[in-house]
Amino acid sequence: MKTTIVGTFTFLLALTLPSTAQVKTEVPAPVPGAKPVTVEHIKVHGTALEGNLEGDDVDREVIVFLPPGYATDRNRRYPVVYALHGYSIGAQQWTQEIHVPQTIEGAFAQGAQDMIVVLPDSKTVHNGSMYSTSVTTGDFEQFIAHDVVAYIDAHYRTIPKRSSRGLVGHSMGGYGASRIGMKHPDVFGSLYIMSPCCMSARGAGPAQPNPANDKALEAIKSPADSASLPFGLRAQLASAAAWSPNPKKPPLYLDLATENGVARPDILAKWAANAPLAFVDQYIPNLRQYKAIAMDVGDQDGLKVDAGKLHDVLDSYGVGNTFEIYSGTHTSAVSVRFQNFVIPFFSKNLCAGNKCQ
Repeated sequence: MKTTIVGTFTFLLALTLPSTAQVKTEVPAPVPGAKPVTVEHIKVHGTALEGNLEGDDVDREVIVFLPPGYATDRNRRYPVVYALHGYSIGAQQWTQEIHVPQTIEGAFAQGAQDMIVVLPDSKTVHNGSMYSTSVTTGDFEQFIAHDVVAYIDAHYRTIPKRSSRGLVGHSMGGYGASRIGMKHPDVFGSLYIMSPCCMSARGAGPAQPNPANDKALEAIKSPADSASLPFGLRAQLASAAAWSPNPKKPPLYLDLATENGVARPDILAKWAANAPLAFVDQYIPNLRQYKAIAMDVGDQDGLKVDAGKLHDVLDSYGVGNTFEIYSGTHTSAVSVRFQNFVIPFFSKNLCAGNKCQ
């Protein structure tokens, strides 16, 4: 019997995420007395992205939100939160999902300490970098942890200490926050993981061959052609570009996990090696360095099982963390959570002032 992948990361993505790039979320009511933040659209050069084989832009959009007093209190420095978007959207669409700047302004008005919030764009030709390291896409892990952080520290009045930097992400961004967070506790001091995708190493199983899908993928002759693919197939290409790059295989420079309808164990092994639940045990000493780690997920989100498994692993090692399953789908409450939980979490756990270590 031929086999195809029936439970991989990308199919889980396709089942849990909407097929369109943009979704509507529940928006919290404006908070009376909220003061406006300043929004800046900048470009950050990604040294870590130079030479990527699929031709992704190395000069990336980054959206920066500066607190109300930033322009007038010129001697004050601020903690920074880096917020990672999900698959199939970029930084601009991410602002709409979490409804910023309103939710940032609302959090400040409700008592959260002032901070800078940074939204870097990591959308690729196949709709998502997976925040991974690949010659095909470029090193988006290093782009976030080094290039963006270094630029923000050099151009804004930040507190350039790990204790004053937070990392958060949703869906693919939640995967990115967990992956980057595990590897870079020297850069970030607190971590918030929202509805993370792609936690488990999933294998191949018996299924009906799908010649139409195979034909559609074989018809892709350039990276730009992937725009014509449906969500699930495009997500396969994004995952393969991130986790099974092949510099000797133009024009896409990747290996898919199936070939002629048959699963490739060698490629599946590469994908499995990029699953946080498979490698988290290696990074427990790193995770112990965080002041605080939080995770949340909706009760109607298919990703809640694996999110709970990550929480259980951390608990088993005695790594401090909080985990909440709230009422909602994968995306419905993300803007409410951002205002009422994410920003207050970092307000409590990021160091502000002149004595940060």
